[in-house]
Amino acid sequence: MAAERRRSLPRLGTVRVRTTVAAVLVVGLAMAVGAVALVAVLRASLTRELRATTELRATELAADLQSGARPAELAVSGDAEDLLIQVLGDRGEVVASSSNVRGLPPVARLHPGASAIVDVPIDNDDFVAVAVDATTPQGRRTVVVARALDVIGDATRVVTGLLAVGLPALLVVVAVSTWRVVGLALAPVEAIRAEVDEISAVQLHRRVPDASGDDEVARLTQTMNRMLDRLQRAQVRQRRLVSDASHELRSPVAAIRQHAEVALAHPDRTTTAELAATVLAEDLRLQRLAEDLLLLTRADEHTLALRRRPVDLDDLVFEEARRLRDATDLRIDVGRVSTARVHGDPAGLHRILHNLGDNAAQHASTHVMFARDERDGTAVLTVDDDGPGIPEADRARVFERFVRLDDARARDDGGSGLGLAIVAELVAAHGGTVAVASSPLRGACIEVTLPSR
Repeated sequence: MAAERRRSLPRLGTVRVRTTVAAVLVVGLAMAVGAVALVAVLRASLTRELRATTELRATELAADLQSGARPAELAVSGDAEDLLIQVLGDRGEVVASSSNVRGLPPVARLHPGASAIVDVPIDNDDFVAVAVDATTPQGRRTVVVARALDVIGDATRVVTGLLAVGLPALLVVVAVSTWRVVGLALAPVEAIRAEVDEISAVQLHRRVPDASGDDEVARLTQTMNRMLDRLQRAQVRQRRLVSDASHELRSPVAAIRQHAEVALAHPDRTTTAELAATVLAEDLRLQRLAEDLLLLTRADEHTLALRRRPVDLDDLVFEEARRLRDATDLRIDVGRVSTARVHGDPAGLHRILHNLGDNAAQHASTHVMFARDERDGTAVLTVDDDGPGIPEADRARVFERFVRLDDARARDDGGSGLGLAIVAELVAAHGGTVAVASSPLRGACIEVTLPSR
């Protein structure tokens, strides 16, 4: 039960949790800075407004004094709890004042037109004081009017309280909204993860449901399905390779065992030399198969080591023709081979020609022809024979691994069905192409195209 509860709870460190926390932190920081700026701007604005009101009051009193009004009458009319008035003489003495500061020294010594925040002994709140000059019949006077800042403090406290309540509530809304939006956005990703998690090695045929649209999730779905396609194809190739390799290995192993058992059971029927020759032949067959499989494995892993350098392709063709003349009774024609130089791996190119020569000699009746031509900056090599040819439907299959159009004859001759597959891999590693072309000898014509440089 506890384990189920733990699974149902969101795990820390998930994208959903991190995104929600980041959104809350960013929005919270932005709102905190905004709230502080708002309170500061509000306080400054209210202070300017209060200063302007105070200055207007002082200007009105100065105008009254200049018109001949008596200071005592002005002072009485200005009595208020949040307002104080003082009229100062030439020497800075208090000439008249409102009742709330009567008998007190000047609350501020300001030049006419100046203002300041002052502390008044009659109240705990600060006051903003403004001084205005006035010329009266009694002489030059300075009218000082001050208003309490408690109204500004009350207003900012109200706004601060509202922000203190509203901002956390807004952050909760942001957190919930982000959590749900991210959850909806990641729901297809979670579905993909769950589906892929359930796919095992025996269920590679399963696919992730395609997502609609062309967003990141849809592209992820397409990528996952392409990956599963590649894995399934690789698994099919691997199983077929293991199956075919097992079958190929069974034949030489069985031959060696059979001859060994006959030699042990009937020592008089065979000699050591005959047994050694049989074992050596089958061992060479095993060695060639192992080397072929190793080369194809490296090709699959893209680890073929090619030592590229300029190579005279015609020399390799002539060398292969000599080998076939020595090993067979076929007519080997090299009259259409011209001089050609390519940039490639000599061992790899030799292996290509060797496999093509063996394939042609294996199926030819009397004639094998090599040709070399130039086409659009590429070197084109063809190996043709007058054998039964390759049916149109099988021309792509012959380059697959362990494919033999005549399985019985190929097995008897020791062929493994890997020769043309190795040719295809080596040609591709050289940046070229290989295909079955029309045969002038009406047999099988293999055409290899390699870059000249």
